[in-house]
Amino acid sequence: MNRIVTTISLLIALVLVVSLGWVQGVSAKTIKVGAAINLTGPASSWGQFHAKGQQDYFRYVNDVKGGISGDKIKLILVDTGYKVTEAVAAVRKFAVRDRVDMIATWGAGEGLAAKPIIQRYKIPTINYSTSWEILAPPVDYFYLPFGSYKLDCYAILKYISTIHKGKDAPKVGLLTYNNAYGRSIHKPSREYAQKHNINIVAIEEFPPRTVDLTTELLRLKKKGAEYVFMQMLPAAIVTTLKCADRINYKPPFFGTWTSTDPDFFKMGKGLIRDRLTIQFPGGLPVDNSRGIKLLEDLWSRYKTVDKFDASYWEGVVMGMVMERAFERAKEKYGKVNRKTINDAMESFSNENFGGLVPNITYTKSNHGASFTARIVKVHENGSFIPLTNFFNPKKEEIKLIKR
Repeated sequence: MNRIVTTISLLIALVLVVSLGWVQGVSAKTIKVGAAINLTGPASSWGQFHAKGQQDYFRYVNDVKGGISGDKIKLILVDTGYKVTEAVAAVRKFAVRDRVDMIATWGAGEGLAAKPIIQRYKIPTINYSTSWEILAPPVDYFYLPFGSYKLDCYAILKYISTIHKGKDAPKVGLLTYNNAYGRSIHKPSREYAQKHNINIVAIEEFPPRTVDLTTELLRLKKKGAEYVFMQMLPAAIVTTLKCADRINYKPPFFGTWTSTDPDFFKMGKGLIRDRLTIQFPGGLPVDNSRGIKLLEDLWSRYKTVDKFDASYWEGVVMGMVMERAFERAKEKYGKVNRKTINDAMESFSNENFGGLVPNITYTKSNHGASFTARIVKVHENGSFIPLTNFFNPKKEEIKLIKR
């Protein structure tokens, strides 16, 4: 009798072990991320390399790091063609049909238009464009990966004030697209200039498909703009430099971190020279940081790029921020879903990403990530050389780096 009882007990134990193993095996979750990105519209090379960077990093997390405690990440990519209507349709699809856990939106206008849907369905979302308007109340569920374009405006204008010679206020002209992305530097630039003795002499804007900017540059030249601050994507910057040569206009040109992509250096050969300076809030090869070593590992593994590129860099950064949110959700709540991801992100406190991006803090009321800048010279050979330290332009002084 005892032998029969023992045998039955062993069989029950075996069944439980097998059952538990089976339950654990199927409990692994696919974490779904929707990305609505411009892959074929104007300046789509930025979007293409954003997507490639994010894809490569998620592949690295799945294949090399084993996922998020066994959960694998699936990226659902949709081309928006740089059209607001397409982006909104993609976000609605992610929310209702795909039931994704998190979303990446792309342009400023696209993110703003999709915001009501994202907040209705309570899906944590990071926007590739760091337009400050995206963080206007209500801020719920919408995040930036690093400082907004206000950061670019304050940092660049502060740098211009620092290097400007002469008693008169520096004369700055703005040259931008006539869309939400381009106009995102207008208001903060004017506000900063008024408080810091900088003269914004003119604002020239144009449609993204414009192929000749001679007229706009002639107006800036006539207004006496000594510095030109641009908010446009790389192809338009090449056009700007070409037209400036045509009219013999030689101001220093400044841009935000979106100023370059892999095509920029091919198209701008002989034009870039050493006259482009940008605000770039991230790690560079000269830093030799842990984050840069990770980038180099990705280049080596996946062959998507073979040297530093700002658009690929941001795709990787977006992937890293999302990964950290998934990890925190799993650690804190034991599961990864829309609510736990959002709660985890709002608990970020000085999160370190190996120097690839400034440390990130999010709270319930502030989803702006960081407000840390540095000024960088872009050389025609594709190198990026820091001209300053990292600094907060609201409260820290610039330290110029001698070269």
